[in-house]
Amino acid sequence: MKLKGRFGAAALDAAAAEARHLREWAREWVARWRDTPAGNYKAELRRLNQLMSRASCYPELAGTKAGLEVIERWRIDSAEHLIAIVAAQIATLVATEQPALVKRCAGPGCTLWFVDRTKAHRRLFCSATACGNRAKVAAFRERQRGAAD
Repeated sequence: MKLKGRFGAAALDAAAAEARHLREWAREWVARWRDTPAGNYKAELRRLNQLMSRASCYPELAGTKAGLEVIERWRIDSAEHLIAIVAAQIATLVATEQPALVKRCAGPGCTLWFVDRTKAHRRLFCSATACGNRAKVAAFRERQRGAAD
């Protein structure tokens, strides 16, 4: 593994522990933000900004299918920079998405969230092939049990 060789197992383990903590914190905050988008989130913004301040990124001009675009490239010089990238993704989510479209997966036991970009905004599952399929199979089996009784 390239990262393990660059940063060492201890630094990556510490970053993984911090990422898990950040995930739980973000889950709780995104849930509050979704329900009350105009709330006072100064402490949350301070925390994200502190985490993002670790980042090292630079603009790069790239040719894409849409033409020339300036994109951000992340420089990962330490394991802490990995957390900054995750924090930046959380910040992008709350800054650019409509709160009502950020949803929890309805799959039993699933902990994932998703942005519902469907036309009718009635999507229930993080993945139609994973959680959605499991729900369909469970409903089918339940109907079969009901028909057998």
